[in-house]
Amino acid sequence: MNNYTEEINRRRTFAIISHPDAGKTTLTEKFLLYGGAINLAGSVKGKATARHAVSDWMGIEKERGISVTSSVLQFEYGGYCINILDTPGHQDFSEDTYRTLMAADSAVMVIDASKGVEAQTRKLFKVCVMRRIPIFTFINKMDRDARDTFELLDDIENELGIATCPVNWPIGSGKGFQGVYDRETKCVICYSDTEKGTKEGVATQIPAADEEKLRETIGPAAADKLLEEVELLDGAGAEFDLELVHRGELTPVCFGSALTNFGVEIFLQHFLRMTTVPLPRKADIGLIDPVENRFSAFVFKIQANMNKAHRDRVAFLRICSGRFDAQMEVRHVQGGKIMRLSQPQQILADERKILTEAYAGDIIGVFDPGIFSIGDTVCTPGENFRYEGIPTFAPEHFARVRQMDTMKRKQFVKGIQQIAQEGAIQIFQEFNTGLEEIIVGVVGVLQFDVLKYRLENEYNVEIKLETLPYEHIRWIANKDQVDVSRLSGTSDMKKVKDMKGNPLLLFVNPWSIGMTAERNPGLVLTEFCVNQE
Repeated sequence: MNNYTEEINRRRTFAIISHPDAGKTTLTEKFLLYGGAINLAGSVKGKATARHAVSDWMGIEKERGISVTSSVLQFEYGGYCINILDTPGHQDFSEDTYRTLMAADSAVMVIDASKGVEAQTRKLFKVCVMRRIPIFTFINKMDRDARDTFELLDDIENELGIATCPVNWPIGSGKGFQGVYDRETKCVICYSDTEKGTKEGVATQIPAADEEKLRETIGPAAADKLLEEVELLDGAGAEFDLELVHRGELTPVCFGSALTNFGVEIFLQHFLRMTTVPLPRKADIGLIDPVENRFSAFVFKIQANMNKAHRDRVAFLRICSGRFDAQMEVRHVQGGKIMRLSQPQQILADERKILTEAYAGDIIGVFDPGIFSIGDTVCTPGENFRYEGIPTFAPEHFARVRQMDTMKRKQFVKGIQQIAQEGAIQIFQEFNTGLEEIIVGVVGVLQFDVLKYRLENEYNVEIKLETLPYEHIRWIANKDQVDVSRLSGTSDMKKVKDMKGNPLLLFVNPWSIGMTAERNPGLVLTEFCVNQE
């Protein structure tokens, strides 16, 4: 056993996913509060003078009160070293969330108790189920009127195809919310509305067997309803099975209120007991064990201009195996170079702390001089393998982009290329022309607003966006066997190329894709491109 085995085994790395406004950012902040990483929780919304959530660092996020990029947050709690990947809730940024899930070992799903599973984030939850990522559910906002508890659980099971197992059970909701019943200890933990920015107050616990005290504390009607529901739950509910949780087939469920700070620490403690140590990762040579292999990591996110005081690009790496030392040399597999990772840092939103070491399970940021791409592998010199690639989603919205001031061409090209390298947008050119015409493709239209905002604020470039009618894109899988310039297409087809020179076809109508394939025997079209090169 290596002397760093203990350090690796105390790591817990998870992503938080939810629909916008389900309370994900508030929950993240409360976790940080318990870990002592912050002393006072900020509020995501409110007046311009109010504190902003720690995990929302970009200007547009603070203005709109939504997360549009993934933040990385690390803190210590109860002997564990916890890495939280906070993700955008909005579906227009689902691609960023997908990449973040590639770096996590499990996911915490936050659901609004009054709404249940919402359409916008169904796609994200399904990605977790598809990847067999263990999902832990926190049903939030119990301090507001909620849907029937059994209905909420059915909703999760029907919508996401995953069994549920409540760890605790709520007593009422809204003004009638009185606390939760802990199924393991068979005790009722009474609700207390603590000051919103401080840690949880002292909770009163009453054994459910002490019916007299229970009735006296929560009232006869609530006590009768609780005992009846618990009996029903114990008889009909799914048995708790940790193996099924780890396989992503069963989700443990807790109830609480992140805003009033009730049930958050209870959830965190249960979660840490159930979740796993850093897991082996798939590479082209097989599974890479976190403890038995030397240092290796992959890039899952690139972010430019995170802070006006640091005008740079940061590549985020998930360490998959071994121990990282700031002085060590590593091999950048895709670039074929031996190098040192410059300015390795742990990041709490936009605050940075230079690191001397890190372990499998940790997320680190390193300075990127423009050499890394999403999906790249770095490992100890002498090793030569690649982690499985991260798919690029096919954009669904396209626009022609022009800068307003022709004198700012250099800043415009630099800005748009840097934002594209982060994976937030994809940029294309006309197939047979130079860089004059730039077409931007995005998964969600809100990305256009972010592009406009960032070019103006970070690169001092004003742009004009002209939306295009295309809705479908296809990569040409066998580009070396096809003469793209002589392809016979449909009238609504446009030939473009990406920044690496790969040819692509844009279509307005879905039926044109099949027609183009028929007209060009041997042409192979694909819906996504994997970043492996």
